[in-house]
Amino acid sequence: MKPDFTKSKDGLLPAIVQDATTQVVLMLGYMNTEALQKTEKEKRVTFFSRSKNRLWTKGEESGNFLNVVSVSIDCDNDTLLIKANPVGPVCHTGADTCFNEKNVSADFLSQLEAIILDRKNNPSDKSYTSSLFKKGINKIAQKVGEEAVELVIEAKDNDEKLFKEEAADLLFHYLILLSAKGYTLNDIKKVLELRHAK
Repeated sequence: MKPDFTKSKDGLLPAIVQDATTQVVLMLGYMNTEALQKTEKEKRVTFFSRSKNRLWTKGEESGNFLNVVSVSIDCDNDTLLIKANPVGPVCHTGADTCFNEKNVSADFLSQLEAIILDRKNNPSDKSYTSSLFKKGINKIAQKVGEEAVELVIEAKDNDEKLFKEEAADLLFHYLILLSAKGYTLNDIKKVLELRHAK
């Protein structure tokens, strides 16, 4: 990757920041050589602030950092794409993004994973999911086993509605188990991709 900072008179290149999980565009900032080097070294997005006329790490005051996952450059070497995991809202207004959009995946399973993670991190007495996390890994694994057996039983019949409901129950509890173990569906997807590549 060789960004060409000479393409602009002020030595700044636009840097688009995208959520590494949801793929939603979070914001646009500008980087000079030093900002990019600091971003790559510290793994937190740092821009060159044109209004402050200095390097500015996103979240340095609010704590809402952008933790870097990857940095790439476009075909003309004059625009950066940074994929990051945001810590809290990105915009200074409190919005998820600087474009006033919700930072949620168009993929429902990703949204469901986020809800499950929230129930894990912010337990509620009214939440079935939180109650499972509270009971521990053995109970969660047991529920996955029970739902798998129920799905197998329904597979032998011809009740389409019940089969789909049991399949949904199994997937839901499987996502809870993954979260309890500290993994996401994307982690498992990567394993399958590696197997397919062989």
